[in-house]
Amino acid sequence: MPAPLTTAAVSAAPQTSPGASPRAVLSLLTSLFFTWGFITVINNTLLPHLRSVFDLNYTQTTLIESVWFIAYFFASIPSARLIERIGYQKSMVFGLGMMAVGALLMIPAARLPSYGVTLCALFVIACGITLLQVSANPYVAVLGSPETASSRLNLVQAFNSLGATLAPLFGAYLILGRSASGTAEAGHVLTQAEKLADAQAVQLPYLIVAGVLVILALVISRFPMPKMHHGATSRVSDAEREKMSLWKHRNLVFGIPAIFIYLIAEIGVANLFINFTGQPEIGGLSHEQGAHYLFLLWGGMLIGRFVGAWAMNKTTAERVLAFCAIGAFIVMMIAALGTGSVALWALISVGLFHSVMFPTIFTLGIKGLGPMTEEGAGLLIMAIAGGALVVVQGWLADTVGLQLSFLLTAACELYVLFYALWGSKATNAFPDEKAV
Repeated sequence: MPAPLTTAAVSAAPQTSPGASPRAVLSLLTSLFFTWGFITVINNTLLPHLRSVFDLNYTQTTLIESVWFIAYFFASIPSARLIERIGYQKSMVFGLGMMAVGALLMIPAARLPSYGVTLCALFVIACGITLLQVSANPYVAVLGSPETASSRLNLVQAFNSLGATLAPLFGAYLILGRSASGTAEAGHVLTQAEKLADAQAVQLPYLIVAGVLVILALVISRFPMPKMHHGATSRVSDAEREKMSLWKHRNLVFGIPAIFIYLIAEIGVANLFINFTGQPEIGGLSHEQGAHYLFLLWGGMLIGRFVGAWAMNKTTAERVLAFCAIGAFIVMMIAALGTGSVALWALISVGLFHSVMFPTIFTLGIKGLGPMTEEGAGLLIMAIAGGALVVVQGWLADTVGLQLSFLLTAACELYVLFYALWGSKATNAFPDEKAV
């Protein structure tokens, strides 16, 4: 998933104290973006695996991802407060440590095996990622001139997409490729012994992940990163701020549900993709084979980001967003109602159209908020919790069928189109200001 801009990234930039060069720090921080993109998308290969191990229906399967995104709702504000107390660098280290603990919890979850412990482990990992998101994004924004802040953020978000693109290959090889459920033909019923062996197949991958996280935490803890100071960033007095209202800004009011609804679409496609490819009328693929096609979905998002960035230099962000929303709606209707390779490639291609949606909606949402930018950005960040409602698509898959459940995704694309054409128009906008 794209890494969101955070409050300090769109407001007056904090001052920094001497340390390593900005280029060196940026190079190091790209590893954070890569890491949480990678770990988030491992879930896409983990979910069909757990569905087979625990005999889950689609509602229970998507509940796993819902727990993941609920963490964004509960951990965002505590993360911000922790950063205020211990600073950005220590918060990054703490976030990586929390993720490592969650990864290690996957080992007893696999040994038991336990659906409940698995949910707890993934929630801990997601809380750690939330802390990284809230700390790393604003730090990247001030590692250079304010005029190039967006360029830096797009660069590190590309590494987030790179991690997301490579994760399905890792999961296909070390999880699905080493399990009976992952290599079996569609319709194969696992024995109890096979289920137990499959459950334990996740131990090695998550042990590797935990080791990498610990090493990265140690490197960042010892790296001479410039310290950020938060003095003198307020642009209006408290009395003046009390007279202002976020709810007078149409682009924010409609942008919050746009982020929320878009996340339902993105996460629903990614989480149910492998099961979709296994449908007899679509591809009849094994889970391992499906994971390789998932690689193409995330690869499309990576390519689409670069193409979208180029396109926004030629036309407005609103037009690019509207074009992508129309394209996404068309291919999702084909995926929901078509058959065979046509439906399969339609679902794969939605990654191209989804690629620019999150950062574009976010940027349009905070446009013209002036001194209220920080608060508006915070609300948009919390809207990432919309990914938790992927459980609704899981319920639809159980009720009307997996393929038809993607009509929900198509409906989400229509709201994004509405936002691009009308909801994103800024009202009561403050003049643009440069960061100090």
